[in-house]
Amino acid sequence: MKPALRLALAAALLAPASAAIAHHSYAMFDMNKTVPLEGTVVKFKWQNPHAFIEIDVPVKGQNERWAIEMTSPNNLTNEGWKRTTLKTGDKVTLKIHPLRNGSKGGSYVAVRKADGFTLGDWK
Repeated sequence: MKPALRLALAAALLAPASAAIAHHSYAMFDMNKTVPLEGTVVKFKWQNPHAFIEIDVPVKGQNERWAIEMTSPNNLTNEGWKRTTLKTGDKVTLKIHPLRNGSKGGSYVAVRKADGFTLGDWK
């Protein structure tokens, strides 16, 4: 096999691996800061590669929509989550690592439902 063809084949095989590594970066989140959010679940997406929680957080008489990224459903199941853990209309307090750019989003740390049910790192 010619060296150029060998190099092209190696690059083609390694490209998906580099994309997967880049995909799992947490650089966009401020992992040194934890912010509590109290609000109402608008949507809970139990999907791969990441589950998501969308909540409305009341601020000065208006609702701010926040999008919270989670890990995969497989990992969440290992932590006690189920597809039915959150439902639209549930009142929750979330702990998140916020986005560095100040947008209304973050990375999931923990959740506490109105009935006291808690999952995640609630310290």
